[in-house]
Amino acid sequence: MSEQARQSRAALGARLRGFRKDAGFSSGRAFAAVTGWQESKVSRIENGKQNASEDDIRVWCRTTGHATDIGDLVAMVRHIDEMWMEWRRMLQAGTEGRQKKSLPLYRKTRVFRIWEPSTVWGTLQTAGYAENVFRQVSNFHETPADTEAAVAKRLERQKYLYEGDRIFNVLLGEQALYSNHGGPGVMRAQLDRLLAVLALPRLSLGIVPRSAPLGLWIGHGFSMFDDTLVMVETYSAEMSVTQPREIELYRRAFELHRQSAVYGQAARDLILAAVGHFDRMGSRG
Repeated sequence: MSEQARQSRAALGARLRGFRKDAGFSSGRAFAAVTGWQESKVSRIENGKQNASEDDIRVWCRTTGHATDIGDLVAMVRHIDEMWMEWRRMLQAGTEGRQKKSLPLYRKTRVFRIWEPSTVWGTLQTAGYAENVFRQVSNFHETPADTEAAVAKRLERQKYLYEGDRIFNVLLGEQALYSNHGGPGVMRAQLDRLLAVLALPRLSLGIVPRSAPLGLWIGHGFSMFDDTLVMVETYSAEMSVTQPREIELYRRAFELHRQSAVYGQAARDLILAAVGHFDRMGSRG
């Protein structure tokens, strides 16, 4: 969620908290008892941790004697929803546009911090691997299948691995070496690609072994661009984190994951083990 959306949700929660207290409900528990909600829901809404639905707003306002404010607050909820960028809306014309949109961001970034626990990072993907990923995205979201064009734009990002003075700090979970996108042949080519890029001078590629002691729970993947933006992709939305305090949390998370990672020959050995796995799978097929 963008910082603007987050601040708007917090402001909405504070306003609803004021309604509750003015109506004589001294605690969230008392209000929950009247509305039939869980106390935790009341707390999350008031503290901006959960989106209030339009129905929630109607119940809240009527229960606290603020029915005249329903229209205003429903409009506020809809505005917050608009600031949450839905993948379906973003991808409605296909996936190429989203890939093209990334190029200016990559061009101006100098330091990348990437954490991908279960998938190879897009900029390191082969064409075959990326094609499989984009096909899954199009099928899942029922959007136009412009796979070839999207792959071309994703591969265009790879030029930044070789240009300028950019630094790429990339961490992959060991699971990313085994998540099967396209079958043994595609995976073998993708793993060969990872072995090749280990030698790139501007790329620091670490692998977090499945059995490594963790400094932090695995969590979700994210991409950090300099110290100004973190992007997180979920099944339904892309979230942009811009608040300095939250960016610092992601920087700390990256450093904790990095402490669990292996590099150099140890990383190469893990990749080679995955190569052997797909070689055996291919021979059985």
